[in-house]
Amino acid sequence: MAAPANNGPMTVLEILNRTKVFFERKGVPDPLLDAQHIISFGLGMKNRMDLYLNFEKPLTPAELDTLRPLVARRANREPLQHIIGDTSFRGFIIKCDPRALIPRSETEDIVDMVKNSVKEVAAPFVVEIGTGSGCIAISCAKEMETAKVLACDVSEDALALAKENATANELESAKLSFAQGDLLNAVTADALAAAGFGSDKKIDCLVANLPYIPDSEKGKLQPEVDKFDPALALYGGADGLDLVRKLLQQTEGRLSSGAMIFLEIGSEQAEVLKAEAASYPWLTFAGIHKDYCDNIRFVSYKAN
Repeated sequence: MAAPANNGPMTVLEILNRTKVFFERKGVPDPLLDAQHIISFGLGMKNRMDLYLNFEKPLTPAELDTLRPLVARRANREPLQHIIGDTSFRGFIIKCDPRALIPRSETEDIVDMVKNSVKEVAAPFVVEIGTGSGCIAISCAKEMETAKVLACDVSEDALALAKENATANELESAKLSFAQGDLLNAVTADALAAAGFGSDKKIDCLVANLPYIPDSEKGKLQPEVDKFDPALALYGGADGLDLVRKLLQQTEGRLSSGAMIFLEIGSEQAEVLKAEAASYPWLTFAGIHKDYCDNIRFVSYKAN
């Protein structure tokens, strides 16, 4: 950050413009937006709009010292959400760090699917597999008054983050509980007991955002993903669907009649799963669903 031409203190507008140009050179997506977020965060402003009210504000040396490492981290393609420390998912603040994938706004629609599928069930039991940060499970538990949610993950680190987010969003264990294990193997008798159920309790809705990127994509993703996201949460075998198929096989006998399964997948994988639906005769393929960006993102199944 070189001194401005007039040799006076650098203003907010000047640092914003310089940061935007710097991010452009480093290939940062949305360089202006990210510059706004970084600078408003580093200066302790409530939101990005405060920048526009303070364009002419001169920055102190201490403020510049605070901003430099933040800008450098984003230029190194560290995700913005890791630098700021959290993100919003359906209006809930979710802590973000390398223990789990960063929640994406495109995923928010799956919560509405879950809610609609159990609206006629008096006290629905919802299970999420691969909870990661916990954003889906937390949203379901907060938005569904009578539901009990069990959030599962194979990663101990991810579960620790999800539990921190549940606490921060004021969710009691009676409403949202957690279990560690491989896919539905996590839903043990002990896990059901902790959720307040007997060992024969059936699932009323199953939701999962599992790793679905083909192994061949390793090293080809954006640096924000390739360098900073846990590989365990990204890759799903040769065509990306290994874990999805394994989960579907495990659902036999575990779902209540009419229960729905909602899965986030890659857009090109939906037709593959539809074609394979006969492999799970206890399920009926229910649909391919788009997100709010009009991209194919989810598939659903219904228990017979």
